[in-house]
Amino acid sequence: MKKLILSISLLCSIIFANAQTETLLSIKPAGDQIVSKHIYGHFSEHLGRCIYDGFWVDENSTIPNKGRIRLDVVEALKKIKVPNLRWPGGCFADEYHWRDGIGPRNQRPKMVNTNWGGVTEDNSFGTHEFLDLCKMLDCEPYIAGNVGSGTVEEMAKWVEYLNFDGVSPMTAIRKQNGMEKPWKVSFWGVGNESWGCGGNMTASYYSDLYRRYATYARDYPGAPLKRIASGANSDDYNWTETCMKNIGAGRMWGLTLHYYTIPTGKWNAKGSATKFDEEQYFTTMKNCLRMEEIVTKHSAIMDKYDPKKKVALIVDEWGIWTDVEPGTNPGFLYQQNSLRDALIAGTTLNIFNNHSDRVRMANLAQTINVLQALILTEKDKMILTPTYHVFDLYKVHMDAKYLPINFTSPDYTLGDKKIAALNVSASQDATGAVHISLVNLDPKNKISLNTDLGELKWKTVTGQILTSAKLTDVNTFTDANKVHNANFSGAKKSGNNLKVELPAQSVVVLELK
Repeated sequence: MKKLILSISLLCSIIFANAQTETLLSIKPAGDQIVSKHIYGHFSEHLGRCIYDGFWVDENSTIPNKGRIRLDVVEALKKIKVPNLRWPGGCFADEYHWRDGIGPRNQRPKMVNTNWGGVTEDNSFGTHEFLDLCKMLDCEPYIAGNVGSGTVEEMAKWVEYLNFDGVSPMTAIRKQNGMEKPWKVSFWGVGNESWGCGGNMTASYYSDLYRRYATYARDYPGAPLKRIASGANSDDYNWTETCMKNIGAGRMWGLTLHYYTIPTGKWNAKGSATKFDEEQYFTTMKNCLRMEEIVTKHSAIMDKYDPKKKVALIVDEWGIWTDVEPGTNPGFLYQQNSLRDALIAGTTLNIFNNHSDRVRMANLAQTINVLQALILTEKDKMILTPTYHVFDLYKVHMDAKYLPINFTSPDYTLGDKKIAALNVSASQDATGAVHISLVNLDPKNKISLNTDLGELKWKTVTGQILTSAKLTDVNTFTDANKVHNANFSGAKKSGNNLKVELPAQSVVVLELK
């Protein structure tokens, strides 16, 4: 009898442990806050095969191209409506001298890319080529100027070359190089990682230097600059405090923040992109979720000096950084891209959406063949990564009205450790359609959701899902569609409430009309 009671007790405990409790969400009507499209920006540095053998093909290449810019890559990026592209770096920006990259290509001087592999940079892809690419992508250029090894004059003349429509030495050279009218580039970074590879400066020294460089980066008629200061590394809150205090809200459009998700948390042994167990997956997602804390704390400091939120927090380098793929150049930062990376992308973008009162621009690192890339290429072949498909799902949030959400996430537990399993963001577009992006980080358990839409009126719900059988699943050149978006049927209307069965390890975007 005692054994029977114990068996029943054990059975009941198993049933209750596996029971799915319903998570309640409430979504409030939109206010004035907008989810800026520029949160969905990208980053392309002269690093590894991002530019060369990524965007830029050989002169005699048979891969379809226009002026050596690869067309299949352009079409893929246009599909996800890339809003801005950051260039030429990264660390490379502070050793890049723009005049080496203009004029006849066969006359451009070569240089050594000392940051990334010590390879020769032939400067065939320069200012004109980059701005041609942005025009083809229909996106805004975001240029990072050289503060680390450049001069005030060099940056000032680059701005003049790009933006002035009058008579001057720089406009004469621009016209000689085939561009009659200025491009009128708005986004302008004053240095990059000035605390590190951009000069190993102190916050106090950089903030003084910023004021000097920014003064001579002029606003020309019809081309006002959005000057962007080089901000903090991860949780260096003193850097943000110093810049906000010393530079002041009126002298910059934005202040940057860089934070990478490192699976192990150790820079000298980051962990594999494809070979990891659940323990390392859990640690990776815990590190990813730190973005919430970091953005919140930097925003609070900015609020102290800029309560009207005029200065944007720009997370212009983010993503997962793993060890390079075996057999590849360690200086090229080539890594594969798994379902885990897609969950990181969806989670991070949800965080940015929910902080869109302050976070108004961000740039995933990087676009092609480097770090958490959207696209991988191999000669004439091209594949779209799981991360690309998340950006395809989330493009519905661009420039939509932010919808506040309230919920308590269920836990994802591993042993005695736990993190939030669920993250969500929502917006309402110009047509009135509501979009809800949901990420379930739990690799084993689904989440049952009951969402109260309150005053929001809707009749139908449709959705798409990104998931796969294993967290380590990737797209390859022999199996390019293993991880891809599919129709989702796990959402239904119940009165004015929305009920969702959110599968384990998945990203789902719903549309309510």
